[in-house]
Amino acid sequence: MTAPQKKLSKRKRRSKDSLTNPSEKTGLPPGSLIHVGDFCQLETAIHTVTYNRETVEQQRIGSSKELTGFDDNESVAWITVEGLSDVDLIEEIGIMAGIHPLVIEDILTTHQRPKFEVYDSYLFIVTSNLTAIQNEETQEMVVEHEQISLLILANAVFVFRERTDDLFQPLIRRIKTRRGKIRSMGSDYLAYALIDILVDQLFHLTDTMDDTITLLEDRLLFSEPTKDMPVTIQQLKREAIFINKHVVPIKELTGAIMRSDSKLIHERTKIYFRDVSDHALRLSEAVESYRELLAGLSSLYISGLSNRMNEVMKVLTLFASVFIPLTFLAGIYGMNFEHMPELHWKWAYPTLWIFFLIIPAGLFWYFRKKKWL
Repeated sequence: MTAPQKKLSKRKRRSKDSLTNPSEKTGLPPGSLIHVGDFCQLETAIHTVTYNRETVEQQRIGSSKELTGFDDNESVAWITVEGLSDVDLIEEIGIMAGIHPLVIEDILTTHQRPKFEVYDSYLFIVTSNLTAIQNEETQEMVVEHEQISLLILANAVFVFRERTDDLFQPLIRRIKTRRGKIRSMGSDYLAYALIDILVDQLFHLTDTMDDTITLLEDRLLFSEPTKDMPVTIQQLKREAIFINKHVVPIKELTGAIMRSDSKLIHERTKIYFRDVSDHALRLSEAVESYRELLAGLSSLYISGLSNRMNEVMKVLTLFASVFIPLTFLAGIYGMNFEHMPELHWKWAYPTLWIFFLIIPAGLFWYFRKKKWL
């Protein structure tokens, strides 16, 4: 598993064949190869890991002409293409591997819904890498999305992604150290291992969301709520919806893989994909529970505001209740009538002040007895 939080990768300027919005391709014919994505890099890097039971070879290559071994029946080749702005290079790789132009277009258009497609000589999988960017001061969490495209051939797996990081380094270490079954299995098991890492990354993401919601809940319950809390809650709701939009299709995707009769997916590997499907179901349930928690936090915040408003109104009402009889007495003796007996009584003024003190004291005693204060 990788770390739950990652730094936002430095984004470089777009190349001439890169767009940031799929709508910018409107009017272009099907199969138009233009990179559409959020992480536009000037350099496209190719890394390969070729392995069998006895040997492992890892290298970085500079061009598609150096790609060899992915049709070797004795080994499994894992080819990772990082950075999709070099459209010509990716097209060359697709032609070498016999990939349909529409599939290459889907690889370059990185706003696809997770899916699984079966072709004669390969399988095409689109899935997602979701990472959390958290502001420790404001407790805001932003989910960053990266499309991961997999091409599964008989003896090779191509991985296409926009970023460069250590997401799959644990799997490379497993291959090098012979941990697990991967060295004795085929390309279908490698594809499972890659998807499993992406699902593990989602568990890190939900853990981060759980921590964020817990901190927000503590702030609501045990400290003075701030004006920015509704915005934070609403932003977390949007992120939960966004996460669920990518988690639910993973279960559908793995279900389609298990039902597939393609010879590229062996029966012994399908049980592992079933495990991934179970994990996706757990993730979806967790995200749904977070959405319910956030809805509860919204209600809690509104209830807190109402309670504080009620407290203020209660205090104001009690003070008004104290001054109503005093105002009544002052109003009576403030009238300009001549025949008012108390006006000419020498103890009238002190007596009025005695009433002014006794009445509030009696009311405060009554309020305390009723526990209104």
